[in-house]
This record gives sequence, C-alpha cells and structure tokens, in this order.
Amino acid sequence: MSLKRRLAAAAVVAAFTAAVVYGGTLDVNTEPEEISRPSWFDRKDTIYFWYSDEAMTNFLNSAAVAFGEEKDVHVIPVLTSDSQYLEAVNRASVQEEQMPDAYIISHDLLEKAYLAGLAEEIRDEGEVCNANNFPAAALSAVSYHGKTVAYPLSFETSALIYNETYLQEWALQSAQKELLGDGAEDGDPAEDSEGIPLDEALLAAKTEEYFQQAIPGNLEDLLTIADTFDLPEGVEGIMKWAVSDIFYNYWIVGNYMIVGGDAGDDESNIQIVNPETIACLEAYRGLNQFFFIESDTVTYDSAIQDFMDGKIVFSIATTDIVDRLAKAKEEGVIAFDYGVAMMPMVSSELKSRSMSVTNAVAINSYSRHKELANEFAAYLVDECADSLYERTGKAPAKTDAGQDNGPLQIFKLEYARSIPLPKMMETGNFWLHLERLLAKVWNGEEVTVQVQELADQIRAQTGG
Repeated sequence: MSLKRRLAAAAVVAAFTAAVVYGGTLDVNTEPEEISRPSWFDRKDTIYFWYSDEAMTNFLNSAAVAFGEEKDVHVIPVLTSDSQYLEAVNRASVQEEQMPDAYIISHDLLEKAYLAGLAEEIRDEGEVCNANNFPAAALSAVSYHGKTVAYPLSFETSALIYNETYLQEWALQSAQKELLGDGAEDGDPAEDSEGIPLDEALLAAKTEEYFQQAIPGNLEDLLTIADTFDLPEGVEGIMKWAVSDIFYNYWIVGNYMIVGGDAGDDESNIQIVNPETIACLEAYRGLNQFFFIESDTVTYDSAIQDFMDGKIVFSIATTDIVDRLAKAKEEGVIAFDYGVAMMPMVSSELKSRSMSVTNAVAINSYSRHKELANEFAAYLVDECADSLYERTGKAPAKTDAGQDNGPLQIFKLEYARSIPLPKMMETGNFWLHLERLLAKVWNGEEVTVQVQELADQIRAQTGG
C-alpha cells in the first residue's frame, strides 16, 4: 500500500476512534478503497447519515455517539458538498458506496426526493411528528400529498428587531407631548407652559403606556412612530431592511399569495391574483415614501450593520441575529437594549405571514437499515433538539426546545404561523419571480400588472 493510502487509512481509523467507535464524520469525497471498514466494524449495524453544512458537525457527532451507545450500533455522519447535493445522494444510492441511510434536506426539495425514490413516508413508531411536538408549519413542510416524508429538524424565518433604547426615548417624547401639549417642543420638557413641574409618576405611567404601543402591530403603527419620533443625533432613519431579498419581504403577501397551499404541493391551489394581494402590495409600495431604501444597494448585512451601529430603529432579520446581537451586547460592541418582535400585520384588516424554510431529515428508500435510520432521525429531532441551537446556531423546529432563549422564542412564534416555501418542482423558480416583482413594486411600478405577469408565468409552468 502506498504511503498516501496508508496515511488515509490511518486517518480514517483515527476518526472512528475519536468518535468512541460509535460515530464520526467522513467526507463523501474520500475514495471507497481508502475507507474500507476494519473487521471489528462489521460486528454492529452501521448507518450513514449525510449532511452538507459543516456547522452541524459537532452536533451530529455528539448525537451519533450517544445514539450508538444507547442502541449498540454505529452512526457515521458524512459531510458532503452542498453542490448538487441531492444528485450526490442519488448517485451514492445507486452505486451503494457509503449510501446515505438518512440525510438532511431542505423541505422544498422533498417532492423531488420523494419522486426520485430518495425519500419515503417515515416510520414514526415513537409518534414524534405530531402537533404536540411541532408547529403546523413544520408538519406542513415535511408533508407531501398527505404523507409525512421527513422529520423536521431546524427552521429559518424572519422577524422584526428593534432598538429598545430608542423606543423608550420615543415613548418619553410622546408622553411629554401629550402632557405638555403644543408647548412641549418649545419649553422645558420637565415643566408645563406655566413652569409647573410635571408629575413624575404620571409621566412615568404615560411613558410606559406609549412604550407598550411602540412595538408596531401593523404598518400604520410603524408609520406613526416614523411621523412622531424626533430622532436622536446620529440616527439616520426609522427602518431599513433588505428590500431586494425575498426572505425579508414575503411576509407582505404571504397570507394571500398562495402557491400549493400550506404544504406547497397542491397544483390546484394557486392563488396569485386576488384583491388582498393587490392591497398588500400597494401598502408595500407606499412604504418607499417613508423609508427611501435603495433596493439595489441595501443588503441584509449592511442593514444589520446599520442597526448595530445605532443608525436605525427597526430592521427585519433571520434567526442568525439572535446569537449575533447577544455576542455584540456581551462584548460591548453595542450599548443599547434591543428586542425581537413578530412581524407586523399589513393593516388592521390585512394579515401578514412570513416565509419559512425547514431543514428536515429524510429516510432513503434505498436504505437497508430503514428502521434504524428512522430511529436515529426521530432521536435527532426530538431528544437532541435542546442542544441544536447551542451547538450549531440553527433554530430547532421542535416547539419546546430552547425555551430559555427569549428572542429565539419570538422567531419560533413567527415560524409557527409562517408559510413554508413551495416544494412543487414546477414552481421551483417562483420565489425568484416574486423577488423581481417586489423589487419593481418597491421602485414604483404598477402593482396589478406585475401580479398578473407573475400569475401568467406560474400558470404556464404548472400547465394552467
């Protein structure tokens, strides 16, 4: 054996040993001859578990070790490139080389996986996938034509973030204006027009009353703050977000622009042109008059940086912001208090609904260890859910996981009412078309024309 192969074989054995014999991460690109199993390895059943996000490595290795010890089996996590990931799963399944018995997949690819025979209805013997453990959005995401074809593991969605310190300032300003009347801007904010000091208890009570209104319930509330807030020095505006990115805009139309229903798999349930969608988009177009965001220059990172620099009061963020802001606060990078809130409604009549993407665990139909693969998948999404966020930064789909993290729980509430990205292959580019539509509407183009063009495009793709 060549030196290169001896070193490769030694590295594989070391990897197995480091995982206490029960688990360890392999690279799918390693040649099969180089990862031939030692004789002791055949003494126990072995399943391979594929994933494509390196951030999951420590979490999966730990789960593989614990499950392996409990069940007296081997679980081998296999990290593979996310480039044409599903195609790689298919290729390995056909060639039976490190065939994945189970693997992590984005829910919107589940139709493709199921029809290709790479996923099947789960055997949920422990009855893990139910409404007691997961919100409706998670269960819809892993459903295909009424069958549960994967286990929900983690999710991504968007929520509103706000500078609490600034909102306290707005609440104080509003309370002073109410108690002092029109003279509030000209005189001492601590005294009325006759020089009599304001009652501190009354001012505190009014300030708290306004602060409770500071988290906008709808866009009108948000615009009220924009109209009435005398911004502190250095603050450039009320709100900024990535208006060119569908993940931070979908909430505007998510409750009314339906593509495939809640499960995103029903070709007969496509509702794009309707009065509610038109009204929501008209309201969205009107926001540009207040916030003046350049759709081609403001990115997610630039908007979040402006928020962290104290230049804006509100922004829209995904779950990564929870850890990002917590670390910045701990390290003294930001001095202000902040919070996370659910996305506001469009109006008192029109609801909003964020988009979500669920990472799920699918069972390979080609697996020779389906029962064991199902057991590990259920174990991963259920018993390991509490450690998922801490080890990976991924938000667990399980309802009761991470309850001690307040900001993360707000994202989970938003996730619970979200609409999963459609999984129909015919509408795979729907979000790209919608992203372009939202950019055009934001920049002032006529709403009805744009919505009709999108409807015609999707109708052509789905055969009407």
